[in-house]
Amino acid sequence: MTSTNTSRSPSGAGGGGRPQQARRKPEQRGFFAELPLLIGIAFVLALLLKTFLVQAFFIPSASMEPTLLIGDRVLVNKVVYELRDPRRGEIVVFSDQDAFGATQEPANPLVRFVRSIGSGLGLAAPDEKDFIKRIMGLPGESIEIRNGVVHIDGEPLSEAPTDEGGYLSARDLNDFGPVTVPRGKYFMMGDNRPNSSDSRFGLGTIPREDIVGRAFVTIWPLTRLSAFGQVSYVAAGAMVVPLLPIARRRRAA
Repeated sequence: MTSTNTSRSPSGAGGGGRPQQARRKPEQRGFFAELPLLIGIAFVLALLLKTFLVQAFFIPSASMEPTLLIGDRVLVNKVVYELRDPRRGEIVVFSDQDAFGATQEPANPLVRFVRSIGSGLGLAAPDEKDFIKRIMGLPGESIEIRNGVVHIDGEPLSEAPTDEGGYLSARDLNDFGPVTVPRGKYFMMGDNRPNSSDSRFGLGTIPREDIVGRAFVTIWPLTRLSAFGQVSYVAAGAMVVPLLPIARRRRAA
C-alpha cells in the first residue's frame, strides 16, 4: 500500500506566514524613513504659523492678574493690526528689546530655532523682551491718573476691580501725568495696577511697529479656557465685560 504524505511545506500555499512578514517589514521601514520628513514638515508649519498668523505666549509674571495668571498660555493674532488700528482695552503682546538690557541669543542656530519653536508654542517663556499689557492710551491722547481713576483727555475712564464687574486687581492710588501719547505710539498698562511695570514706569509708550499682535484667547490651563471680548468704555462706573467664557471660568512680563 502506498502511503500518502499529508504534511505541508512551510513554503507552500498553506504556509503564507513568511511572505506576510516580509511584506510588513518594508512597510515599517518606510514609515520610519518618512518620520524625519514628517517631523520637519511639522516644525516648518509651526514656524510659519508663529511668524505670520498666530503665536502662543507663556505668561511669566503677575502684571496682568487677575485676567492672566502666571503659567497661562494665550494665543495672539498677528494679522489683525495689518487690517485695522489697535483699540483701547485690547490685550496686546509687544516687543521692547531695549527694556532692562539687551537679550543675548544663543550662537548655535539650531538652539535658537528650537527655542523659537518652544516659545512660539507657548511651552516656555520667550527669550525676546516680549510683554503683554492692555492698551489704555491711543496716539495723540492725554492720559492722567487721579485717585486710581484713568482720565483720557480729561474724561474719567470706566474701569473697575473684578469685585465690581471689571478687570482690575485693584486701583493704584498713585497719581500719574498728565502726559500726551506721541503719534504712532500707545500707552500700555497691566491689569494688576499696583504691581505692573508698564508705560508709567520703565517701558514708556510703545511704537505701533513693536506690537506683535492681539491676545484673543487663553488656551491653558483648560480650566481657564476663555476668549477676550471687546471692552466697552462708557460713563465712569459703568460695567465692562472683558471676557467671553468658553468653559466655566472660576476666576509677558
